[in-house]
Amino acid sequence: MPDRSALRKAIWGLGLTQIIGYGTLYYSFSILAPAMASEFGLTEGWVFGALSASLFAGSLFAPTAGRWADRFGAGRIMTVGSVAAAVALALCAVAPGRVSFVLALLAMELASSFVLYSAAFVAIVQIGVPRPQRSITHLTLIAGFASTLFWPLTSVLHAHLTWREVYLLFAALNLGLCLPIHAWLMRLSRRQATATQQGPASAHEAGAPLDPRRSRAAFLLMLAGFATEGFVLSAILIHMVPLTAALGLGTAGLFVSTLFGPAQVASRLINMLFGGRLQQAHLAVVAASLITAGLCALLLTTPWLQGAFLFVLLFGLGSGLTSIVGGTLPLELFGREGYGARLGWASAARQFTSAFAPFALAFMMARTSVANSLWVLAVVAASGVIAFLAIALLRQRGRAAFAIGGRPEEAT
Repeated sequence: MPDRSALRKAIWGLGLTQIIGYGTLYYSFSILAPAMASEFGLTEGWVFGALSASLFAGSLFAPTAGRWADRFGAGRIMTVGSVAAAVALALCAVAPGRVSFVLALLAMELASSFVLYSAAFVAIVQIGVPRPQRSITHLTLIAGFASTLFWPLTSVLHAHLTWREVYLLFAALNLGLCLPIHAWLMRLSRRQATATQQGPASAHEAGAPLDPRRSRAAFLLMLAGFATEGFVLSAILIHMVPLTAALGLGTAGLFVSTLFGPAQVASRLINMLFGGRLQQAHLAVVAASLITAGLCALLLTTPWLQGAFLFVLLFGLGSGLTSIVGGTLPLELFGREGYGARLGWASAARQFTSAFAPFALAFMMARTSVANSLWVLAVVAASGVIAFLAIALLRQRGRAAFAIGGRPEEAT
């Protein structure tokens, strides 16, 4: 196992690369999109539609990226991913027309599969962190500042540079900062892999393993839970400000929405300080319940301003915990072996629904009222709570059977 100093440096290094990765490949887009649309003679809706199509393509590639992380090592694919992200950003910056611009966006989303959370979580496990779930929480806490930093940074840069020049600068950031860190992590994980081959491997991080029948059911339930959360979060976050305005909050809706980011960071900090003993299946239930409760609070209190504050607080807390659970739940349920592939499928489920959610909500709001559309989202969110509750029950029954001396498959 690497020494503690190296492990701390690895977490902070990954945190920096996640801030840069999410900031350059995702959060900066909404700031630069109007200028992109204007230069190419397109509507902003068309530009965001191109991004959604790219996100969909990225979701299809996520399982493959996960398998490659298992096979070749997350450090190696993140190193390659840093180069790919830089090249994709540069291609977007020099794109002469609409087709080349869309292809560059597609390349950016494919590259993100190599450098963002899924790959980083696998890297944490592969470098031999003794408590990977806690380290994943630390990483999400650090990376939670990506939007806080890159929204204003992109705005300041764009005030003095064209969107193409901003993307070229971001390409340089990926090469100059992320590439060396990921290359160092590749060497660190290689040393740990050698040490692991010489010692016994732990199949599961905690508790009794699930029998094959329960394992399949838990995996499908997990994908369903992540898919519903991805759908709800994406739909609301894209439409949050116009939604709150449509519900009668007016300009106050913009102020209320600014609390979302701090609530996300607060949930991760609280979990880091007090959630050490909480099973991740139970944390998944808490996260999904907070998202559902936030939607219900908004619907039941509109247009009461205090109710909107409660909505953003609960929704932000749930969203922050969801980022943690996305990495820790597969590890708790299935262990380290094949972790990257399972994480890839979980990311694919979340990204797949996220790509279509904003259009689905817009379609519902156009065909019915805003309130009815939000009630549909609340039902979808509640189905995620049910999925994670079922996983917790499966896990509990497996642990109970193992505790009384029986084999996992003997539990009925």
